[in-house]
Amino acid sequence: MTHPIERASLFMPGGVSSPVRAFTGVGGDPVFVRSAEGAYLEGEDGRRYIDYIGGYGPHILGHGYPAVVAAVREAAGRGTAFGAPTVAEADLAELLCSALPSMDMVRLVNSGTEATMSALRLARAATGRNKFVKFDGCYHGHGDAFLVAAGSGAATIGHPSSPGVPEQVTADTLVAPYNDLEAVRGLFEQYGDDVACVFVEPIAGNMGLVKPVDGFLAGLRTLCDEHGALLVFDEVMTGFRVDWGGVQTLAEHGPVTPDLSTFGKVIGGGLPLAAYGGRRDLMAQVAPAGPVYQAGTLSGNPLAVAAGMAALEALRADDRAAYETLETQGAALAEGLAGAAREQGVPTTIQRQGSMIGVFFTAGPVEKIEDVHASDRELYKRVFHRMLEQGVHLPPSPYETFFVSTAHGDEEIERTTEAFRKALAQG
Repeated sequence: MTHPIERASLFMPGGVSSPVRAFTGVGGDPVFVRSAEGAYLEGEDGRRYIDYIGGYGPHILGHGYPAVVAAVREAAGRGTAFGAPTVAEADLAELLCSALPSMDMVRLVNSGTEATMSALRLARAATGRNKFVKFDGCYHGHGDAFLVAAGSGAATIGHPSSPGVPEQVTADTLVAPYNDLEAVRGLFEQYGDDVACVFVEPIAGNMGLVKPVDGFLAGLRTLCDEHGALLVFDEVMTGFRVDWGGVQTLAEHGPVTPDLSTFGKVIGGGLPLAAYGGRRDLMAQVAPAGPVYQAGTLSGNPLAVAAGMAALEALRADDRAAYETLETQGAALAEGLAGAAREQGVPTTIQRQGSMIGVFFTAGPVEKIEDVHASDRELYKRVFHRMLEQGVHLPPSPYETFFVSTAHGDEEIERTTEAFRKALAQG
């Protein structure tokens, strides 16, 4: 019997709708998913897998969470798209703003890429400047200006990392190593009057999980203030995942207040929904209130808004007890994986923030993309497939983050830990 990827590849580039799904980071054929429930995926081959992809972040409550499913069904019964405003959009916007002291106003969009592109346009318009700083290893979607890689550990002007992106489009993209405040200071010294903003994942989740070192985020805030630039937090992945609100509300990392923020994943409850927002004086410049244009036919889609509202209401219920579960289960998995690695004598660094986990086969520390490059990525590939054989589906790339949900119970954590131990024992 042929694998579904063969037929899909005839009609879709690589047989997928997003590159990492093709297993190019680990080799082999991807699992085509038939359905999902709780902490499990079911493949088209009928096998069940404990899932640590979680849709790459949104399924913080597990797949098919009853309240989310019910909300989508109810909303679908009223209509799927109107091209007109709804009260539900205003309700969700108010909830997001109430959770984040940095956000007075918010615009709902359809994807994290759309949110980051729009936030960058707004930052440039508000400051009258064109250049911006991003970090090597931080991913902000596939907008042309963001598709840039840095040179070997040095702060440089970026060059396109994808064909089809003209060099003149990225000429104003400045790149620094993540967690290197001095490199950012150097960029400001050279280009300060031209820098519109600093764009950063406050906790990086697209090179595995990499936390900011002490003082990094606060230092960015200071540099932006000194040079009249805006600070933009990309919390598409971390927003409402690491805690109610996001990284910016965590005392552990500041708290640091950005001027603009982007959100996605969790706030859509698994449906396409994202947002960007910030100070009122900035957001008031967005059309139709102001001259900075941005629009979307399906923005604020009633099904996505209903799913997002249901997910957020579940997360804040019972004094946000869900986050206690996520912390407990996330810690249990991280400790279990680290213990298994010690038993097998395999140098492994486990980094965690709540229910997000990064696994690196290296003695560490892991603070920037070069550290991830230097880890044993070939071992990750072998472990990935050995875990898959045992019914555990990890993210199919050593540069992705593991996601734990409230549906991951003790049984799933124990099975995962044992499968990891067996995978490492094979060398």
